[in-house]
Amino acid sequence: MAAGEEVRAIWKIADAVCFDVDSTVIQEEAIDELAKFCGKGDQVAKITKEAMKGSLSFQQAFARRLEIIKPQMNQIRDFIRTKPPRLTPGIKRLVEVLHQRSVPVYLISGGLRGVITPVALELNIPLQNVYANRLKFFFNGEFAGFDENEPTSRNGGKAEVIRMLKEKHGYSNVVLIGDGATDLEASPPADAFIGYGGNVIREEVKSKAKWFVTDFKELINAF
Repeated sequence: MAAGEEVRAIWKIADAVCFDVDSTVIQEEAIDELAKFCGKGDQVAKITKEAMKGSLSFQQAFARRLEIIKPQMNQIRDFIRTKPPRLTPGIKRLVEVLHQRSVPVYLISGGLRGVITPVALELNIPLQNVYANRLKFFFNGEFAGFDENEPTSRNGGKAEVIRMLKEKHGYSNVVLIGDGATDLEASPPADAFIGYGGNVIREEVKSKAKWFVTDFKELINAF
């Protein structure tokens, strides 16, 4: 069986599907959008570029970007209210189809839980199925850092979450869908990886993914 066919076969019998969020489930990179909203877009974009080159670990890049933005609790609320994330076309229908097939859906992201929560609610994904980073605030609402115990705050975090889900629920056919290198690296332990390029195409992911799609309809039609 060719590699692409193998991934398609696992997709048809998936007992859990995990999605990356930024540039996959939603059209934007939420932390970059938050930076722009807080007037720190250019400074944060430089760090993002460094991180993409691999000269910073995920945790270093994440910490540095947050240290520049220093988002206050009320800024996060205003950001979610006035700049809600835009769902990627087709994702809502794909999640509905998976739910109809009784396949649990998880969101695993190196982004911010506060921004992802409304996305999960819109897609009818239980909040306990969301794995993302929690910000910490002081009593006055000022930024106090992030929870470093969350696996998604460090390199290899997505793999750690998938490993834990397999152990906890006994899944044997976990499919991960995402646009970035951190998604590609998490298979294994994910049993199959599908690269997604509907919002942005990352050449490394496109060249290494055994199945690469730019439209979620292709995944629905593959059942």
